[in-house]
Amino acid sequence: MANSSENTPLSELVGGLVADVTGLLRKEIDLAKTEASEKLTQALSGIEVLIVGVVLAIGAVGVLLSALVGGLASFLVGQGMTQPNASALAALIVGLIIAVIAWAMVSRGLSALRGSNLKLDRTTASLRRDVDAVKEKI
Repeated sequence: MANSSENTPLSELVGGLVADVTGLLRKEIDLAKTEASEKLTQALSGIEVLIVGVVLAIGAVGVLLSALVGGLASFLVGQGMTQPNASALAALIVGLIIAVIAWAMVSRGLSALRGSNLKLDRTTASLRRDVDAVKEKI
């Protein structure tokens, strides 16, 4: 037979409420830990992509830039420029193109790390529901 809330002493009601809120907070902390772990994994994935992109860019660009500058300088010499001027202009053109490509890759990696991707949406929503539930009981 269940006790009606009218016959339950106030101390038991308060004790029950405290126990419920304590249990609820423990569950919310566990949820926050789980969600934070998931978000950290996402962030690390973005960092890994960024690092791999930078390493590949450094290795490939080092080799290809030399060949590209040499080829463009040869083309410019064939068009009537002197060798020193052609080499300098070729290096400048290739350097600017590589700088734009590098900027695009870094921007993409940083966008994966933006604050909005790391918000704890489920925990926030759950905490709001819990606060509303506690307010109703009080």
